Amino acid sequence: MGSTGTAKKPNKNRVTRIYGSGAQDLAQAADVLARGGILAVPTETVYGLAAHALDEKACRRIFEIKGRPLIDPLIVHIHDLAGANRLAHWNEWADSLAKAFWPGPLTLVLPKKEIVPSLVTAGLDTVAVRMPHHPLLRKLLIMCNLPLAAPSANPFGYLSPTRPEHVLKSFGQKLEHLLDGGPCQIGLESTVVDLSQPHRPAVLRPGPVGPEDISEILGIEVLVETESRMAATTDEKVHSDTRGKPSPGLLHKHYSPGTPLVVLPCQDWTSQESPTKRIAKIAYRKPDQAELSRSSDMFWLTEDGDEQQAAHGLYDLLHKLDSLKFDLILIEPAPEGGLGTVINERLSRATGLKPDTIG
Repeated sequence: MGSTGTAKKPNKNRVTRIYGSGAQDLAQAADVLARGGILAVPTETVYGLAAHALDEKACRRIFEIKGRPLIDPLIVHIHDLAGANRLAHWNEWADSLAKAFWPGPLTLVLPKKEIVPSLVTAGLDTVAVRMPHHPLLRKLLIMCNLPLAAPSANPFGYLSPTRPEHVLKSFGQKLEHLLDGGPCQIGLESTVVDLSQPHRPAVLRPGPVGPEDISEILGIEVLVETESRMAATTDEKVHSDTRGKPSPGLLHKHYSPGTPLVVLPCQDWTSQESPTKRIAKIAYRKPDQAELSRSSDMFWLTEDGDEQQAAHGLYDLLHKLDSLKFDLILIEPAPEGGLGTVINERLSRATGLKPDTIG
């Protein structure tokens, strides 16, 4: 497998069709998917670019639109356990985690069934499945009665979208259809846990469901394979590498704004200052008034240290600052633990640094 080839040039006169939450709009959106079309959809984590997961031609268009390498598998979204069982060989661990966390921001990697195209799984014998919580997407999944492959609705490697306007700005005339579900509730991608190896459950991508939560349900320690995943792939090799990744979000650099991003504690920001650079500064927690009066272009992720507020606003703020054309964005690492650890993992990928150099 190599690159996906060159996508067709967009029609300059095309206007993205935006669907709302009404029954007629949902029926039309479901028809788009049934006919092999591509539809941007809301989830509780980030917006996804969806297609019928068993339609290989439609899924290939996802790769083309995103510029996504074929080594990066797609997560398949389903609305019930019967749908998951149709795609994957189920086991007791999967059953326990689904009962505890589905619908919700947890993706399970399991041995796939033959019905799933190899394109969707990056040629691997496993498939990633998730039952999303977003009410509008759940209605759509029930109405179309199709499994939907839906990676994040952004150009490959760029910031994940958490609002419909992020999607529209990223794709412009390439995107024909979008289901508007408003801002995403969580704002960070799902946790991905590998259940394909007997007696060795492992978190492949940290997310809103923590490894300690998974361990508690399974009654066994869950490995977190962050460090082993960071080393292998460079940006230069990504499109020629033929080895499929076991999960989305495992490439060396990912979730990146166009503006250079540096992760540093606030006390070290002066080392990056320059009279010729316009620099945006993001504190984790809102600075006191004295500090705000000393520094221009200051932003923050949370008013009072609430980690959910910080996670929810991370990508949205980076999207806003990226559009303002700063020369550099400085961001303070989050406190370790819980969603702070997930935020720092995403920042490590946005900069291409190893996780142990963040925080």
